[in-house]
Amino acid sequence: MHQRKIQNTSVSLTELGFGASVIGNLYRVTPADDATAAVDAAWEAGLRYFDTAPHYGLGLSERRLGAALQGRPRDEYVISSKVGRLLVPNEEPRGVDTEGFVVRDDLRRQWDFSRDGVLRSIEDTLERTGLDRLDIVYLHDPDDHWRQAAQEAMPTLAELRDQGVIGAIGVGMNQSAMLARFLRETAADVVMLAGRYTLLDQSALDDVLPAARELGKSVVAVGVFNSGLLSRDRPAEGMKYDYRDAPPALVVRARAIAEVCEAHGTSLPAAAIAFPHTHPSIINVTLGMRTPEQVGRNVELHDQRVPDGLWDDLRAQGLIRSDVLAGHGGGGMCGVSDGQGHRADP
Repeated sequence: MHQRKIQNTSVSLTELGFGASVIGNLYRVTPADDATAAVDAAWEAGLRYFDTAPHYGLGLSERRLGAALQGRPRDEYVISSKVGRLLVPNEEPRGVDTEGFVVRDDLRRQWDFSRDGVLRSIEDTLERTGLDRLDIVYLHDPDDHWRQAAQEAMPTLAELRDQGVIGAIGVGMNQSAMLARFLRETAADVVMLAGRYTLLDQSALDDVLPAARELGKSVVAVGVFNSGLLSRDRPAEGMKYDYRDAPPALVVRARAIAEVCEAHGTSLPAAAIAFPHTHPSIINVTLGMRTPEQVGRNVELHDQRVPDGLWDDLRAQGLIRSDVLAGHGGGGMCGVSDGQGHRADP
């Protein structure tokens, strides 16, 4: 699988990444054997970028991912985790986590973007994963913590990067405006952009993507299915959009996009994965993968050829913004990559 470099760093990512939130029991229990088998299947398919966080299952995702990667050549894969939510003892447990993960709540999350909090979080992650280092560390959802995140957490990560302890540093968020600020005002190398550059939402074109292109920085795209509405060939009522029931108007629009995809010999989910790669700053799309079957489907969708003419037709019909770039696709999706990150991108 093609790899693309995070600009101005030595870290390269495969075009498709393994998102480990779901193996932390997101929304439902994932048996441990399924989690391990999913990582094994991803490895066999050529994926070499794996993303996790303490938030995911109160550490369960990190423990499972680290265990599944044990014994693999450490220099052959890239792993990222996040800081900003420390895991501390829960003085008032109720039995089950209340933030979407089906795990016991013996621990709770505590916001902390201080220098000490960042260093402690990284140390805890290394202990949970059993790894000797992290390749990328992101600040995780610092929406309400700009000052401390920008003035304490990011300089701390920059020190670790400059010392060679971490390969690249960045920020992951569901909004794009503050990500642009981090690129412009801090030492961030890369941002993880969730759901804001998709077939249904191109708002990142107003801020973070121009900033990344101007500054020569990189973007990892996640949430490309917008919580599910773009994940099937035929969108239906009752599907989710950004964690809520999709508004009827969006379902209609998604169906219209699906029809154009079909006319071009491809499918809506394949186009949803390919779309972020139309922008030259986006170097990777990372998807949550719970089972070997999901890995196989995602890899197959990623490898489908999506013709550039699709984007032209979607623009012409007003189904995507007129300023969406095209013709920069990579891998098996839209063209041939030069492998140096000069193609197309949270």
